Amino acid sequence: MRIVIATAVYHPMINGVAVFSHNLAMGLARRGNEVLVICPSQNGKNYTEVQDGVKVCYLKSIQVKVYPDQIHATNKRKKWQIWYKHGFRVSVFPKIEVKKILDDFKPDVVHVQVSDPIGLSVVSYARKNGIPVVTTEHNQPEVLTEPLHVPGVVKKPVDALLSAYFANRQSKSDFVTMPTKQAIFRLLEGRDFKVPVAAVSNGVDLSAFKPGKVAISTYEKYGISPNQPIVLYVGRVDPEKKVGVVIEAFARVHGEVPNALMLVVGDGVDKTRLIAMVKKMKLDDSVKFLGRIVPPELYEIYRMGTVFATASEIETQGIVLIEAAASGLPLIAVDKGAVSEICVTGKNGFLCEPGDVSEIAEAMGKLLTDKKLQKEYAETSIKLAHEHDFEKTLDKFLNIYQKVVKDKKKT
Repeated sequence: MRIVIATAVYHPMINGVAVFSHNLAMGLARRGNEVLVICPSQNGKNYTEVQDGVKVCYLKSIQVKVYPDQIHATNKRKKWQIWYKHGFRVSVFPKIEVKKILDDFKPDVVHVQVSDPIGLSVVSYARKNGIPVVTTEHNQPEVLTEPLHVPGVVKKPVDALLSAYFANRQSKSDFVTMPTKQAIFRLLEGRDFKVPVAAVSNGVDLSAFKPGKVAISTYEKYGISPNQPIVLYVGRVDPEKKVGVVIEAFARVHGEVPNALMLVVGDGVDKTRLIAMVKKMKLDDSVKFLGRIVPPELYEIYRMGTVFATASEIETQGIVLIEAAASGLPLIAVDKGAVSEICVTGKNGFLCEPGDVSEIAEAMGKLLTDKKLQKEYAETSIKLAHEHDFEKTLDKFLNIYQKVVKDKKKT
């Protein structure tokens, strides 16, 4: 098939939507499909590249400095500042560019990841030209309002408006997917939604994220002993990810497990504050900030972990949790968002109350000191991760594409 993927964020950006869109495009191309990605340019100008068999059309864009581009290192900000030196980029008026690209490509189906100007333009074109539209909604309202620090008094009505907007945009599709059943429940709750909806996991490459021995050179590179128990966090280091909550929990456990180490992998605006916090706690030697790490080295970093911990409350699924589980790590997360489908208390980890440092610390202490429990939960994590094999994700999307194309021909 000739498939278009429209997204607001794409490789080399590192976040859930960008990683999923990139993985999907590469996977569909490997299966013999002709794939075209439309996304904002990272230098402002429009250009086209072919990457591993995928044609990527980068559209004209402008910089929006209220959110980091997740490519460059995040600049240090003063408390009163709200902008970033390297803001992410948005294509504001892409309609003409989109029309020319789609006229030339003649897609069988379009798959829209985000309701940004590119996504809206692609949907508009597709509806006018009888092309089936599949949408995947990765965002929940709080994913947008938390990073922008929307005041509490207006957050609830703003979240409600955003939720209604997302639902309205999805209702214009021929098929809607979301990463989890829980996310779908939130979408459908109280709404007469007539479009077919299915839960399709973001998935991970189980041939890459898997248990295994770590090269001694990797330990040496970061000055880590192979015998140290490690609490691992991978992801953005921004306030809404609540990395500080995990660090506070680790600080409480450190007296019980003095040789334990916490690794923070990723970058973000909260990193400077957290480094200062760790220094104040006198944990400089026990909490290491490794910065942004990408595959294939990232596979090794996961295997170094003893337990994966996050306190984020805004996950629609949490690709990093699936990657950690696939790598054989027990999980610690909070019961918010949609992580309960991959982190299951009593089976492969602990699902704690949001913001409860004591409960997270207790879970951390149990997993760091009980090798039998570590092994039991690690084995279950691997089994649960197999339900999120990216090859299964590809199968499901290809079946959906074929269905909507077939249904469209009937109308």
